Amino acid sequence: MNEGIEDLKDIEEEQKNVLDDASNDETSAPQTYNISSYGADFDVDGLVKRMRKGDIFIPPFQRDYVWNLSDASRLVESLLLGLPVPGIFLAKDIDTNKSLVIDGQQRLKSLQFFYDGYFNPKPEQKTRRVFKLINVQPQFEGKTYDELDEKDKVRLNDSIIHATVIKQESPDGDDTSVYHVFERLNTGGHKLMPQEIRTAIFHGSLVEMMRELNTTKEWRNIFGKESNRLKDQELILRFFAMYYAGDTYTKPMNEFLNKFNKVNRNQSSELNEEFAAVFRQSIELIHHAIGTTAFRPERALNAAVYDSVMVGLAKRLQNDKKIPVEGLKKAYEELLSNPEFKAATSDSTSDVNNVSTRLNLAITKFKDI
Repeated sequence: MNEGIEDLKDIEEEQKNVLDDASNDETSAPQTYNISSYGADFDVDGLVKRMRKGDIFIPPFQRDYVWNLSDASRLVESLLLGLPVPGIFLAKDIDTNKSLVIDGQQRLKSLQFFYDGYFNPKPEQKTRRVFKLINVQPQFEGKTYDELDEKDKVRLNDSIIHATVIKQESPDGDDTSVYHVFERLNTGGHKLMPQEIRTAIFHGSLVEMMRELNTTKEWRNIFGKESNRLKDQELILRFFAMYYAGDTYTKPMNEFLNKFNKVNRNQSSELNEEFAAVFRQSIELIHHAIGTTAFRPERALNAAVYDSVMVGLAKRLQNDKKIPVEGLKKAYEELLSNPEFKAATSDSTSDVNNVSTRLNLAITKFKDI
């Protein structure tokens, strides 16, 4: 299936299930960045070794590798013939000093697969496809890396791939510019959605914890089947950001979530446990009181209703874990029928005033249950 058509189907399906006009915010950075860059030439053998060690990090997100065996074989053939190939973009991770692949992961993964001997292996697969070159010149056709003539192997090992390495110089301690560079440069087989990019560049314990929370039974019952484009995980992040930092919210929503994810990407295990407990307690209680129609004033899950109700309920749980189900259900229904709350969750939901209004209304409504 054409990747562009598949993208559109995924996005249309997501929009049917989740109403979130904040996702239409401009994603451009609200500040100016100072970014330095320099060029570096890597031989292919060195690149593969660095990837195996994890010094060059290819971020994990769904459907990350889209090339077929013929595409990958043609790349290897180009290098064997001494032809130039496009360069790659890397970003230095300020926390680990490792290099994050911003653009070029299809090429890099293809090379690693060829050197390792298997094409796009999956952990869950019982059998693996041996990487034999196809649709290439006769002297290379059907050969694995180990079967190459020695002179060809040396030529491939010594082939040079140019890298542009970027590093954010300012604002200091905030490398969210990488999100915007990634968004503009990534040339994978499909357009990446915001949470897919966050999962790639802000990888860490918070992302792993949210991935686990995404399997929570009550959350799955309310949201529905897992999102191919990680919208369900984005909503978990959005709850955390609004609950812990909602009083500092500024638009656009995407940038607010970027910064929260970046700051908390590798927080302590104690904080991760606290985050997880707050989410589970809140989603379990709302599921018990409202059921699968929670956050759905109409057919689609309304992201603005979701973030405010979850925050209001979580704040209430801070003070008292014992909340009568009937009282919660009544308060929830009254909140959704409040004209001011309706306005703040219907249009321009990422505006600062609307975010503040709906959060405060929800916190106040659940406060005295």
